[in-house]
Amino acid sequence: MTDHNCIFCKILAGDIPSAVVYEDDDFKVILDVGPAAKGHMLILPKEHYADIMAMPEELVAKAFILAKKMATKMESVLGCDGINVVQNNHEAAGQTVFHFHIHLIPRMKHDKVGVTWKPGTLTDEVKEEVLKKFGR
Repeated sequence: MTDHNCIFCKILAGDIPSAVVYEDDDFKVILDVGPAAKGHMLILPKEHYADIMAMPEELVAKAFILAKKMATKMESVLGCDGINVVQNNHEAAGQTVFHFHIHLIPRMKHDKVGVTWKPGTLTDEVKEEVLKKFGR
C-alpha cells in the first residue's frame, strides 16, 4: 500500500532522491535530510503505515531487529559514543511525517543534540490510577 501524498512513499518510489544506507524486501534505511547529528538515519517500511499501531506485529518486530543491527553497525562505523533509537506516534508525540519510521541518531559525548527530557516523579496516586486503567 502506498499513500501518494506521503513524502516517505515518494522517496521509497524513487520520485524523490535519497541516500540509501541499507535496503531489503521490507525496509529502506536512508540518511535523514534534516539530521540531528552526522549519520542520522531513518528506517522506513516500504509499505505505508501511519504509525506503529497500524503496522502488523511481525513487521514491527522486524523494524526493531533492523534498528538493532543498524545501530550496531553505526556505532562501529561512525565511532559514536551512543545512539538514540526514536519512534514517535501522532503529532502530540512529535511525529511530523505520518508514515511509520524509526530515527537512529548517533550521539557523541557532550554534543548539543536534544533528545532528552526532564524526569518527573511517579506519585502513588498516578501510579494507582494508571495501574487500575490497565487492569492491574
